[in-house]
Amino acid sequence: MNLSVVVITYNEAKHIKRCLDSVQGLADEIIVVDSGSKDITKDIAQSCGAIVVHQDWLGFGEQKNFANNLTTNDWILSLDADEALSFELKEEISVVMKRPFYNVYSMNRLNKYCGKWLRHGGWYPDTKLRLFNKNFAHWNTNRVHEILEVVSNVSIGKLKNNILHYPFDSITEHKQRTEKYALLGAEQIFLKGNKPNFWKIYFSGCFRFFRNYVLKGGFLDGYHGFWASKITAQAVSKKYAEAARLFYVNHSVNMKHKTI
Repeated sequence: MNLSVVVITYNEAKHIKRCLDSVQGLADEIIVVDSGSKDITKDIAQSCGAIVVHQDWLGFGEQKNFANNLTTNDWILSLDADEALSFELKEEISVVMKRPFYNVYSMNRLNKYCGKWLRHGGWYPDTKLRLFNKNFAHWNTNRVHEILEVVSNVSIGKLKNNILHYPFDSITEHKQRTEKYALLGAEQIFLKGNKPNFWKIYFSGCFRFFRNYVLKGGFLDGYHGFWASKITAQAVSKKYAEAARLFYVNHSVNMKHKTI
C-alpha cells in the first residue's frame, strides 16, 4: 500500500527536518500544509522532498482534514511537526503497510520533556491514532486537542513501538504553550454551552495534579515529573476559570440588552 505522510506547520524550523527525515523511505508522498510561517520551515520541508501548500489557519482539526484531502493515497500517517518516528516504529509501519489488517492503527507516544523522557504521570503511553485509511476516519473540529474520529464498527489495530515527541525544551515554553491551549479550551467549553460548576473551577486543577503526580506516578520522573504535573494542573484550573468568566460576561451582556 502507498502511504502519504501529512504534517501541518507554523514556524517549525526547529523541528520539521527531524520529523520528515524519520519518514524517508517509508512515505510515497509527504504533504506539508503551512499556515504562514515566518521562519524557514517551508524551505526545510521542500528540501526534504515535501509538497508544501499554504493554507490560512482553519483550526487544528480542520487544517489536518484540509491536508488529508490533498493526498493522492488512501493511507495516511499524520504527524505533528515536533514528532518523529522511532526506528522501530518506522520498521513496524513498513511491515504493516505491505498488508494492513485494520483500517486504523494506534501507537504510543513517548514525550521528551525538557531533555527527559517521561514514562509516568499520564505522559506515557499517551496513545494516539495516527495511521489510517482516510475513507474510515477524519479529524473533529475541536479548537484544541483534536481527535481522530473513526467510522463506527471499524476495528483499530495497535502498533507496538513509539512515536517520539519533543514538545518542550524548557519549563517556560511549557507554561506559555499550556496557557494558550487553556484559553482555547475555555472557548471550546463556552461554545458548547457546558458551563463549569463550582467544583470544576476550584478543584479540577488540584485533582489533576494529584492524579498525575501521585496516582499515575509522576513523582517517579523526579524534578521533571513534578513540573510536568504542576503546569498541566494549572492549565486545567485556568481553562475552567476562563470558561466561567466567558459565561459571566455573556450573561452580563444579555442582561444589559434586556434592560435597554
